[in-house]
Amino acid sequence: QKPDVLTTGAGNPVGDKLNILTVGPYGPLLVQDVVFTDEMAHFDRERIPERVVHAKGAGAFGYFEVTHDITKYCKAKVFEHIGKRTPIAIRFSTVAGESGSADTVRDPRGFAMKFYTEEGNWDLVGNNTPIFFIRDAMLFPSFIHSQKRNPQTHLKDPDMMWDFWSLRPESLHQVSFLFSDRGIPDGYRHMNGYGSHTFKLVNANGRAVYCKFHVKTDQGIKNLSVEEAGRLASTDPDYGIRDLYNAIAKGDYPSWSFYIQVMTFEEAEKFPFNPFDLTKIWPHGDYPLIPVGKLVLNRNPVNYFVEVEQMAYDPSNMPPGIEPSPDKMLQGRLFSYPDTHRHRLGPNYLQIPVNCPFRTRVANYQRDGPMCVSDNQGSGAPNYYPNSFTGPEDQPMVKESRMSVSGDVQRFNSANEDNVTQVREFYTKVLKEDERQRLCKNIADHLKDAQLFIQKRAVKNFTDVHPDYGARIQALLDKYNADSGKNDVIRTYTQSTSRVSAKERSNL
Repeated sequence: QKPDVLTTGAGNPVGDKLNILTVGPYGPLLVQDVVFTDEMAHFDRERIPERVVHAKGAGAFGYFEVTHDITKYCKAKVFEHIGKRTPIAIRFSTVAGESGSADTVRDPRGFAMKFYTEEGNWDLVGNNTPIFFIRDAMLFPSFIHSQKRNPQTHLKDPDMMWDFWSLRPESLHQVSFLFSDRGIPDGYRHMNGYGSHTFKLVNANGRAVYCKFHVKTDQGIKNLSVEEAGRLASTDPDYGIRDLYNAIAKGDYPSWSFYIQVMTFEEAEKFPFNPFDLTKIWPHGDYPLIPVGKLVLNRNPVNYFVEVEQMAYDPSNMPPGIEPSPDKMLQGRLFSYPDTHRHRLGPNYLQIPVNCPFRTRVANYQRDGPMCVSDNQGSGAPNYYPNSFTGPEDQPMVKESRMSVSGDVQRFNSANEDNVTQVREFYTKVLKEDERQRLCKNIADHLKDAQLFIQKRAVKNFTDVHPDYGARIQALLDKYNADSGKNDVIRTYTQSTSRVSAKERSNL
C-alpha cells in the first residue's frame, strides 16, 4: 500500500519532516517554519484534563441483547422484545489513582455502560460494588480528597483516608467490601458490575416501580492476592487494560448477564430502612434478581484517546421508561457528571463520535459553543422555543412519571442510619473464616500507618459491627504498634481535640 502524503494540520503537503528551517547549518531557526510551529503548537496542547476520579481505565465495545421480557416493568425501547440488540460501550477503571497508576491496587472499580438506543443514549454509570462509602452527595468532594494525595507532601496519606472513614461510619459496609478479597479484582473481565443506585422504571401504562441494576460476570469471579497484586503493580501496571484488550483481540469475548431487582412503591414505604440509601443493599431473598439480558464486548477501541479517553458518561442520560429515584447520591451525580465533561471536553462533548447518540437525531435549541463540529442544526431552523415555524416540538407522551413528595425543607443529618446491621451480615454470614482473617489483616496492614487516635476510632466502629471484628483488628494493630519505632513517618496533621469531639458528637 502506498503511504499517504505527509501534511500539516491544514492539509498542506510537507517536503521535509526531519530538519528544522534555519539560517545556515548552525541556526538560528526561522519563525516562518510552519512545519515546526504547527507540530509543536499541537504537541503543547495534546493533553486534556484527566478525570478527577476514574482517571485510569480500559474501554471496549459490543452489544446488549434482551433475553427476558421486562416490558411489564419498563417501556424503554432498549428492552422492547427478546432478541433485540443495542450497541454498547463500556469503560472500566480504578477510582482514586491517576492515569498512570497501577491497575492492581486495592480500590473500587468503575463499571460504566453506555447503551446507544434509538431514544438517545442511556448511561448506567456504576461500580463493581453494589454499595458506596457515603449516602449524601455533599460529602463526595471531601471523600475523594481524602483518598487522593496530601496537599503538602503529595503522598497518599492513611491519616486522611482513615480519619474520613472513621468519622463517617456509614462507610463501614464499603470499607469492609474493599478490604475483602474482592477489593482487588483479577482484571476487569472477572468482576461484577452494579448500577448501585436505586432507579425508577416506568411501563407503557405509566406504572412505576423502583429498581436496581446488576451485571454478573459470565467469566466467574476471580481476585488477586495481595502478593500477586503487588508483583503485578511493579511488573505489569497496565495488567487490567492488557488483559481485556488481549482477550477481545483473540476472540475470547467477555460477557455479563444483566439483572434487575424490583421494589414497588408500597414495599418501599414499609421497607425497614431507606431504600434509596447507597450504603445498603436490597436483600436478594426479599427482592430476587430478575434476568433481563446479556452484555457482550467484541471490539477493541481503534484509538484509545478518541474512543476511551474522550468517552463521557452521564447518569442523567436516561431514555423514557428509566428515571432517577430520590437517592441523594444519584441526584448529586445527575449534575456533577455532565458538568465535569463540559469542563474536561467542552460544552459540545456530545458531538464527539463516541459520545454522540448516533441512533437518534438530536434536535433542540442548543447552538454554537467551542468546537461545534456538527452542522449546528442546519439553516432556517429557529433557535428559540416556542416558535411558529418548523422547530422541534416537545412530546407530552414521554413526560416523566408523576410522583408526590412532601416534607420539610432542611439539611437532614443522615450520618447515623443503621450503619452496622448489613455490615454484620456481610462479616458473619457472607464471608468464610479464612476470608474474615484476610479482611482483618488487610485492614490492619493499612490502618497501622494512621495515627493512634484514628486507629482507636476506627476499631470502635468495627467493634460496633461485631466484637470479633474489632478485636481481631486491634490484636493485629497491637503487634504492629509494638514495632512502630521502626517506622519513619512524617505527620502533617495534628489532632484538634475540640473539633474532633464535635464531629464525633454529631456523627457517631
